This record gives sequence, structure tokens and C-alpha cells, in this order.
Amino acid sequence: MALRLICLNAWGGRVHEPLVQYLEAADPDVLCLQEVTHVAGSGGGWLTFREGDFKLPQRASLLEDVTAILRGHHAFFAPAARGPLYDGDREIASEWGLATFVRQGLPVIGQVQGFIHGDFPVSGFGEHPRPRNAHGIRIFRGNTGSAVTIVQMHGLRDLAGKGDTPARLAQAHALAGLIEKVRQPGDGLVVCGDFNLLPDSETFAILERLGLTDLVTTRGFTDTRTSWYPKEGRYADYLLVTPQVRIEKFEVVAEPEVSDHRALLLEIA
Repeated sequence: MALRLICLNAWGGRVHEPLVQYLEAADPDVLCLQEVTHVAGSGGGWLTFREGDFKLPQRASLLEDVTAILRGHHAFFAPAARGPLYDGDREIASEWGLATFVRQGLPVIGQVQGFIHGDFPVSGFGEHPRPRNAHGIRIFRGNTGSAVTIVQMHGLRDLAGKGDTPARLAQAHALAGLIEKVRQPGDGLVVCGDFNLLPDSETFAILERLGLTDLVTTRGFTDTRTSWYPKEGRYADYLLVTPQVRIEKFEVVAEPEVSDHRALLLEIA
């Protein structure tokens, strides 16, 4: 039986109803989500992220919403920052980061979580480029008698653009180090996420040393954004695998649109 993995930047649940409908219908074995919001004790509803004149609706209970529809999964939440969202003029403390969901019956036999840029900010969401983290799991597949390591990350956002910088190269080395802490010899390896990088970034050369090849660019996909994202520069999300991963299907999902990012769908034998 193939293992189905979906990787997606959830955009704080901005496109909430299509998002939860898609995830429930797709029913992935492993779901890697970036930009997940969590307000402790929230019963749901909407809050607003503010930065200068920019405002973005955020689902207060996105972590709980996805947990509720993936009832047969274990949920792992890795916050990258804690800062204010707003209900009118009232500030509400919110956590923001990565969430990984793994179907029950797929034992998680190894795990690592850590920052690949900066550290958990003491106050608010932090200054740009803001802290970023990664989360890795090693799961055992009973039907194949083997383990696969899956690592997701959310790359730092630089207001100057997506080109290489010393911080991004340091981030790549930190990611490679984190991968090596959880992966064991012989494991297939999948690395995915919103990298916030261009396809010619030195990051991919660094990850190539681990045997990783990106499927987005090598399979001819040129756009990982949806119509919710009106800007130029259509690459953001990538999914890389090692040769041990036997690919049955890979897709950059154009429809439905559930975020300003497209979902990446991988099925492996």
C-alpha cells in the first residue's frame, strides 16, 4: 500500500473551508503543514495578523481544526514564534509554526525538532528575517518492513527577496545537520516545505550532498503558488527525495486552491 504525503503552507487557515474539505477528502497518511496558528483555549473563529498597514485574517484554532478532521492521526506541533493576533483592538497571544500529522498505525520511531534560523523570540514574532524551525520524524512502515524519514521546514523570509544570503546558507547547513540527527542509514528520506527560495539556490547543492533531488523543478513544474498570490516569482515550495524513495505519484496540486500556496502530493510505494 502506498504512503500518501501532503506538504502545504496553510497560510494561517485564510482559505479555511476549502482547506479543511480538501484535507479531509485527501486523507493523507502524513501531513506537513507550515504557517499553522494556535491560540490556547480558542473555540474557533477569526483573528487578524497586523504588520504596519498589512492585515491578514488568521484562523484562531487552525491546529485544532485540522486535528479534528484527521481524527485517526497523531498531531505534532512545533511553534516557531509566539506573538499577538487581534480581535478588534484586543491583543491575543498566538503561537505560529509547523504541524505534522501522522496516521495512527505508522509508529513514529524517531523525532527531531529545532531552529534552523534564529531562536524562539522572547517578545512578539521577532524582527525580519524571523526565526524559522524544522521538524523531522522517522516512521516505520509495517507493510514494507522499512523506515522512512520525513523532514519539513519553513524557510526564512527576507524582505529583500528570495536570493541567497549568508543567513540562508547557514539555514541550509542547519537543516542538513538536523536531518542527520534523525535519519538512519538505509532510510528513504523526504524533505519538504515552503523554502522561500529560488530554484538555483545553493541550498539545493547542500542538500544534494545528502542524496536529495527536488521533484518540483526536475519534473517540470514552474508554479507552486495559487491565484491568491498575485506577485511574480512563482516558486516557493519544494519536495526532495533520496533514491531509496520509490515514487508512485508526485503532483503540485493546482485545484482546489486552499491557500496562497499549492499543496505538494507524494505517494511512495
